Amino acid sequence: MDYAGLAEAAAAKIGQYRRDPGGWRGCRSTSEVVVSWRPSAEFSGNVYRAEGTVAARPEDVWQCIKPVAGGLRTKWDQNVKDFEVVEAVSDAVSVCRTTTPSAFMRIISPREFVDVVLMKQYEDGTMLSAATNVEHPQCPPQPNFVRGLNYPCGCFCIPLPGEPDKTQLLSFFQTDLGGYLPQTVVDSFFPASIAGFYSNLTKAVKTLKA
Repeated sequence: MDYAGLAEAAAAKIGQYRRDPGGWRGCRSTSEVVVSWRPSAEFSGNVYRAEGTVAARPEDVWQCIKPVAGGLRTKWDQNVKDFEVVEAVSDAVSVCRTTTPSAFMRIISPREFVDVVLMKQYEDGTMLSAATNVEHPQCPPQPNFVRGLNYPCGCFCIPLPGEPDKTQLLSFFQTDLGGYLPQTVVDSFFPASIAGFYSNLTKAVKTLKA
């Protein structure tokens, strides 16, 4: 499987989402993030766009969210129970397995995701983590988890000119949770979950800076 090619394609896809402002409909707004959605072209669900400003340097925000073994994500993100690198394809590309706890008052049982992940830095200092679902011989479906599928998704950590202690965090989430969940549950879960992601990240960055 061409993991590097799939990762680059996922990064290109969310780059398109970033440049395309059309068709997004607002669904949740807090002091930390504005969440909007539109129908996905990848599967029968939605793609969610989240944008917020975090009061921290881009490198500190990146430290909290970057998808690496032993990273900070499992410590602060309530939707990530475990994260492991299954195969390091290159310095920038890896195949990873993520497990999530039960959620939404246990209506959503634990999930597992196997993705190829790309990390990239642009000339303007923007840092990107992009991912999409793959299969891997070392990751057969586990009996205690429902296998979910992430379609092209990721986060841009964008420096703000003249404001070195702030970061624009632009994220795209596009997940098929699998199983037999009512659509109303899925549609309620994601906006709330994304708002929680930004809220918990804001707290984690403050702890990192302390």
